[in-house]
Amino acid sequence: MKHIQIKGLDKPVSKLVMGSDFFRLDNPHEVSEILHHYLAIGGNTIDTAHIYCGGQSEQAIGIWLNETGKREEMVLFTKGAHHDNNGPRVNPEAIRQDLMTSLDRMRTDYIDLYGLHRDDPATPVGVIVEALNEHLEAGRIRAFGGSNWTHQRLQEANEYAAQHGLVGFSFSSPNLSLAKPNEPFWAGCVSADAEALRWYEEQQFPLLSWSSQARGFFTGRFSPEIRDNADLVRVFYSDENWTRLQRAQQLAQEKGVSAIQIALAYVLSQPFPACALIGPRSEAEMVSCRDGAELVLSAQELAWLDLTGAAV
Repeated sequence: MKHIQIKGLDKPVSKLVMGSDFFRLDNPHEVSEILHHYLAIGGNTIDTAHIYCGGQSEQAIGIWLNETGKREEMVLFTKGAHHDNNGPRVNPEAIRQDLMTSLDRMRTDYIDLYGLHRDDPATPVGVIVEALNEHLEAGRIRAFGGSNWTHQRLQEANEYAAQHGLVGFSFSSPNLSLAKPNEPFWAGCVSADAEALRWYEEQQFPLLSWSSQARGFFTGRFSPEIRDNADLVRVFYSDENWTRLQRAQQLAQEKGVSAIQIALAYVLSQPFPACALIGPRSEAEMVSCRDGAELVLSAQELAWLDLTGAAV
């Protein structure tokens, strides 16, 4: 398994990050089995969030860490300050409240990677950066970043940090996949577009992509005629994405792999540090992710898949 380095963290971060939005207190055997398979392919980073499964995801991870004694081996990536029914919660009070709860649930005294699950452009970045630096100095977090933050806001936050002698954002976790969304999957979500990707490359800024395989769009289970998944139709059904799927299938045949492995390799072969959040539910799916992560696509192949370059 290949890894990336994230500023502020003394552990490497595996290119495949295990998603846990289905970890619950009533499926401990499945949680343990999946994490066993994940460790077997060389992974070391678990993605979770304060809101996942109503908090049960973090609790289940905490139980597993306690039972296995693997806390220091693992990189914990959790997120807080998600909006609620009353609106945005990206403020010092909500950040503190969610972070302290996450620490308690996962039975640890620090989080390796702490992400703000949403942004609130109405809140000045300085207030946010200062609040996160307090938790950094207290040792509760090792590095922080944004999930669903635009690259413009990340830039603004890091300029503020530099001007005030503070630590800035070290990573970002937007959506990035070969299939380009027609609209956000959920309100307030951010996908990395062409302009953003240029920024990530220029800054060499680490990106941890969610829905990196476009929620199964490249599995072969979908076609323009199959419209039973309303969310997938709404977000990913477009002429351009069907062409991307066809090209992924063609390149997969040439390389002797699957189209979904090509889609995974597309994310991991970007010209900047990139990781993919994955959600395999079986050993076979885990191995497929491992093999896809070992593929390296050229810049020409990336451009052709993305409909921006000629055939290789």
